[in-house]
Amino acid sequence: MGAGCGHNCSFDGTSSSYKKRLWAVIFINAAMFVTEITAGEFAQSKALQADALDFLGDAATYGISLAVIGMSLRVRSLAALAKGISLAVMGLWVFGTTVSTALSPGLPEATVMGATGFLALAANLLSVLLLMNFKDGDSNVRSVWLCSRNDAIGNVAVMLAAAGVWGTTSAWPDLIVAALMAGLFLWSSVQIIRHALSERRMTETVT
Repeated sequence: MGAGCGHNCSFDGTSSSYKKRLWAVIFINAAMFVTEITAGEFAQSKALQADALDFLGDAATYGISLAVIGMSLRVRSLAALAKGISLAVMGLWVFGTTVSTALSPGLPEATVMGATGFLALAANLLSVLLLMNFKDGDSNVRSVWLCSRNDAIGNVAVMLAAAGVWGTTSAWPDLIVAALMAGLFLWSSVQIIRHALSERRMTETVT
């Protein structure tokens, strides 16, 4: 763990090392959003576009995480709650656009999907390594780790979708992966929201 305390306290991000690594991860996510949204539009890939949206959401939520470090548990839990809700909205949007595309699918560019997915995977594995020692903590810190983990999983899925599109000459592997990523967003949002609400109940009990 990145916390320098015993089992009864939760790491809240107040570490210079954590903040520096979080800045690095924010930059990585912002750069990959621009790269992947461009590639997703060119390749007409819903999986790539979903992953690009995840990069954008992560860059924004990591910025919020950085801003509330050191503030009260109530403020940090509120920030985590907002991130959980935004993740749920993103998941629903991805699911909705995937369903609409399934009604009139085109064929995505498998080569572009695979190459971009590999680049995004490398970026996310770097982010995961940077945050590995800080994966446990309060809801704010935990949400950062869950988002980074989701990104790495999503990139592996995009590469599998690219292989599926290439092997089947069908858009369905791309659409299926996009739908699965939407489900992952929703599941993670539930975990973040539950953790944040639990912390808010703790602050109400104390006051």
